[in-house]
Amino acid sequence: MQETENSLKNFDFIPNERSLSKTAELAFSRLSFTFTHEHLSSIIKAALSPQASDNDRYVLSCMLKNAEVASKGLYPLCQDTGIANVFGWKKGSFSTGNLYEEITSGVRKVYDERKLRFSTTVPTSFYEEKDPKNNLPAQISIFDSEAALAPSPSFVKDAPEDSLSFIFCAKGGGSSNKTSFIQGTKAYLTKERFSALMKEELSHFGTSACPPYTIAIVAGGLSPEQNLLALKLASMGAYDTMTYEPNELGFRDRELEELSMRIASESGYGAQFGGKIFALSAVVVRLPRHGASCPISFGVSCSAHRNLKAILTKEGLYLEKTVEKPCELEGFSQAVEFAKKAEAKEGSENKASPKNEKTITSTGDMKEVLSELGKAKPGDRIILSGKILVARDAAHARWQKLIDKGESLPEYCLRYPICYAGPARTPDGKVIGSFGPTTAGRMDVYAESLMSRGAALVTLAKGNRSKNWTDSCKKYGAFYLGTPGGIAALIASEYIVSQEILDYEDLGMEAVRLVEVKNLPCFVITNKDGEDFYENLR
Repeated sequence: MQETENSLKNFDFIPNERSLSKTAELAFSRLSFTFTHEHLSSIIKAALSPQASDNDRYVLSCMLKNAEVASKGLYPLCQDTGIANVFGWKKGSFSTGNLYEEITSGVRKVYDERKLRFSTTVPTSFYEEKDPKNNLPAQISIFDSEAALAPSPSFVKDAPEDSLSFIFCAKGGGSSNKTSFIQGTKAYLTKERFSALMKEELSHFGTSACPPYTIAIVAGGLSPEQNLLALKLASMGAYDTMTYEPNELGFRDRELEELSMRIASESGYGAQFGGKIFALSAVVVRLPRHGASCPISFGVSCSAHRNLKAILTKEGLYLEKTVEKPCELEGFSQAVEFAKKAEAKEGSENKASPKNEKTITSTGDMKEVLSELGKAKPGDRIILSGKILVARDAAHARWQKLIDKGESLPEYCLRYPICYAGPARTPDGKVIGSFGPTTAGRMDVYAESLMSRGAALVTLAKGNRSKNWTDSCKKYGAFYLGTPGGIAALIASEYIVSQEILDYEDLGMEAVRLVEVKNLPCFVITNKDGEDFYENLR
């Protein structure tokens, strides 16, 4: 009994609460706006680390400011409030009604009432889709605690008898897209070859999923399905207390976790714009396998590490605690000073962030914007004000259809910088919902189609891009600017003045918008000469 009580010390207890719908509602509400003490403390520690670069400290301190804004409950931590992932483990004779329907009801309610973003699309045919405008379906997986597909987390084993344990996760597209899988063989199971594989795969993560990351690696598994489920759970913190002692069911490897952190630090990516803080932690898990195969997977959880544990019992609900007032954490004030100092030195030659800085205003004249960017170099900091176009995957696909039919692009495409983003829904009385960049590389396929027609000559997003885009920037004199990811609540509350929907309103969060920003911080990633910031790090 004492062991169970100790395992629940990081949980709030809500007596007599046994509703699955309410459990899901409370969990997603909490994790969408607040972080756990452990995660915030790891960001503070990284920001204060002597290894951190100036850019590391700037981005990390902005993330802490973002957490403070989001904790007030209006702006979610990230604009991508994610697919609702629910993993549960039934223990003993605990019983409820229809698990799927009850959990889905709670997910539907919280995404609607808390103005979270609707990110799902559902097919209407093999090639056509629509926005269901409810973020459903949720991904729900419930296991028997003694017969789970992947190893059960320790907190499940320690949960009271006759209980239902959960991990709730809001999983964004950026971090999910970093998952890689190799159907390997025993040949990979040597120190030299596995270490080389780790270095290769971790280098592919790049920065588009908002580092610093929680890195997860799983080797083995009785099937590809077991391997990938274990990877997902590892990235969510399910195996943070898994044993390091080798056994036949699964264990962690400390030496390979330390190697993962060294590889991450030496990558040069840092917390998005160069440095050492590419990862906050790493979990490497070894599982049993079939003698003929060795599945291996790599994945990440982004800096918006939104995972929450819950345990439903006959007495009530235990819900993992999060931090309601980040500013009261030890080291918080010191860490956020890095952002304040950088902002105070805007326009100064002696500044904490990049070497050079330019102030750019977008008024609807693309030639003027390109002229102001002029000879900007990769790594230069840009303070952007004025009007920008907001459009992402679905809008680009529609523009391409116009081109394919021989029609002209909308006039607005030629006038403004294009920011790839899909904001969360707007809270009552506010200008816009949480707003942050999405992965730039997904739009690289449109480089020639758009730039050759005078569009996309200045783009804003996050992450490294392909050689195709870099070459097109050189060919057409274009610029790609990187905006810090992981600070969507901060951007919405401090940097956006107005918004209006210009086109494709049926696309929901992917509609084309005209947004006015004021002093939005950006970094030059690719300039008109085809010079690329991330290539220079290698």
